[in-house]
Amino acid sequence: MTTGTDITALAAAGVRAPGTPATPAGTGTDPGPDPVTGPATAEGLTKTKATPTAAAASPAAATRPPDRKAGAPGRGAAAALAVVRAAKTALVRTVAILALIALWEAAPRAGLVDATFLPPISEVAVAWWELAGDGQLAEHTRASLTRSFGGFGIAVAVAVPLGLLIGWYRPVADVLGPLLEVFRNTAALALLPVFVLLLGIGETSKVSIVVYACVWPILLNTISAVRNADPTLVRLARSMDLSTPRLFQKVILPASVPAVFTGIRLAGAVSILVLVAAEMIGAKAGLGYLINASQFNFAIPQMYAGIITISAIGVAFNQLLVTVERRLSLWRVPASA
Repeated sequence: MTTGTDITALAAAGVRAPGTPATPAGTGTDPGPDPVTGPATAEGLTKTKATPTAAAASPAAATRPPDRKAGAPGRGAAAALAVVRAAKTALVRTVAILALIALWEAAPRAGLVDATFLPPISEVAVAWWELAGDGQLAEHTRASLTRSFGGFGIAVAVAVPLGLLIGWYRPVADVLGPLLEVFRNTAALALLPVFVLLLGIGETSKVSIVVYACVWPILLNTISAVRNADPTLVRLARSMDLSTPRLFQKVILPASVPAVFTGIRLAGAVSILVLVAAEMIGAKAGLGYLINASQFNFAIPQMYAGIITISAIGVAFNQLLVTVERRLSLWRVPASA
């Protein structure tokens, strides 16, 4: 049995209920068949209801994951792209070194240089392996690192606090400034005979010359870092009524880290170079002694093996300092940001 409500709904949809007389087109409330689509049917009614809005409103459409855009790389493609980029970066960074190795190997064999004084790098590699195998390389490296890192550590412990003090307090800078200017312009190797005469040819003189050479880069960069701190940050901190110790801790020290580590990295390179020169003059062990003794004995491949070892130590030490600097400078915003 059809109720009044059902009849009204069917009439609104354009479907005539059974037993209901048809209304002529153009009269009453029945608009008649659409001149374009024709009379409304059950199939047409179903198609009309199946609109994008209805489909989007369904629970299945709401839970369906969005389709991946055309051309967007998947996880596998993104990982492969990252590997390609890393390989390209590594190639760019090592292409100059690889070219140097190839030139070093080819030049003596082609007769461009005398192989007696510059043997191919393959022969140097064999000599390095022999030194590493019989323990000589490890012994000399351990002696050099002990002296170099010992002097470097003492220099950092002395120069950083002294640089902060001189850079922050003007009266201290006025008193010590002329003395610093005299000694910082005196080469460390020029004072090596003085250190040997005063402290002997033992370990004390070698460590002392390393300390003297490493102090100046760290000290001067620390003083410059404190004096060149951003004055806007300093004024802002003072406007917040920060005490002098808190101002120094929260503003001056963080802002000084990059410049201080620049001096520390320079000192790290200086510590190795000066030590090698000191070991060539008076030592019984160390990479400098190895290089000097190999030269006197005309063991040229061993000499180059010692030089390459020093270079590798310097690169590794510098990378270590760069890593420490990044850990202490996490607050810095990258320039590309």
